This record gives sequence, C-alpha cells and structure tokens, in this order.
Amino acid sequence: MRLSGLQKEVVALYRHCLRESRKKPSNTRAHFENFARSEFKRNEAVDRRDFAAIEFLLRKGRRQLEVYSSPGIRDVR
Repeated sequence: MRLSGLQKEVVALYRHCLRESRKKPSNTRAHFENFARSEFKRNEAVDRRDFAAIEFLLRKGRRQLEVYSSPGIRDVR
C-alpha cells in the first residue's frame, strides 16, 4: 500500500517522537513513548480526507515535540 504525502508526514512525526524519547533518562523513557502512542492513538479516528484537521494535528505535534525534546524536560505525565 502506498502512503500519501500526509500519511508519510504522520509516520515521520511518530518515528521522530520515538527517537527523541531515546534521549530521555531511562527511568522516564517509557512515559514519553506511552505519551506519544496515546496521542497518536487518540487522533486515529480522524478521517484521512480531513486535510485541515490532519495538518493542524501535525503542526500541534511538531510544537509539542519541540517542547518535550528540550533537555530541561525530564518527564511527561
């Protein structure tokens, strides 16, 4: 199955989130991974043709990733 451009962006963002979680302390790494999974799972029901919503969620996700990937953030709950 071929992925559309937006689908590729979503997968890339998810992988980037999981990669960034590896940079966190080992005792809180699972919290970051679970948070990323739950956020993507929560928005799984968005219709694949609702481009505006998907683009909004991608922007929101990128902003959250930027905040959570800073070294000062040690844990997420």
